[in-house]
Amino acid sequence: MSAGRLFTGVAPPPAVVRALAAAVHGVRDDPGAPRWSDPADLHVTLAFLGEVPGARVAGLLAALGPVAAGSHAPELRLAGAGTFGRRPRVLWAGVTGDVGVLGELAGRVAAAARHAGVPVEDRPFVPHLTLGRWPGSGTTATTLPERLRGPHGPAWRPGELVLWRSRPGARYERLAGWPLARPGPVAR
Repeated sequence: MSAGRLFTGVAPPPAVVRALAAAVHGVRDDPGAPRWSDPADLHVTLAFLGEVPGARVAGLLAALGPVAAGSHAPELRLAGAGTFGRRPRVLWAGVTGDVGVLGELAGRVAAAARHAGVPVEDRPFVPHLTLGRWPGSGTTATTLPERLRGPHGPAWRPGELVLWRSRPGARYERLAGWPLARPGPVAR
């Protein structure tokens, strides 16, 4: 039996979510806007784990705790926007700041998942926060990235590494979280 589609990530604090909501407010009802993400579901994905067999979840949980305990909490900031794909399906906010430390955390999460028997796609880590998605094959053109330039809220440090479950038509379900033990270096 599958535990569902699992992923790990870090979530911005409420002040950053509010600032991001304010930035998006001006374009929310534009023609051709995507289906917007629920603010409660906003996160920066570190590793998408896909369908995980229920028998592998305990090992995954045991593997992720030490990763968080030994990791720096990077200083991050959301800024700008972009899309993925030739016919974009995803509108995202960029992540700036100490993305090198965030990338190292993503790499350790992926290695721990693999060690627990959970395969992880081997693709470059592109830190972003999904703002919305276009249904079907995507959209042909959008000016939203240009209209969402600039910073989106204050700098922040994620407090924890989180494991979520994704199910079609439902909000993300938080399965577990582990504090990021040490403050990271300050990005300049």
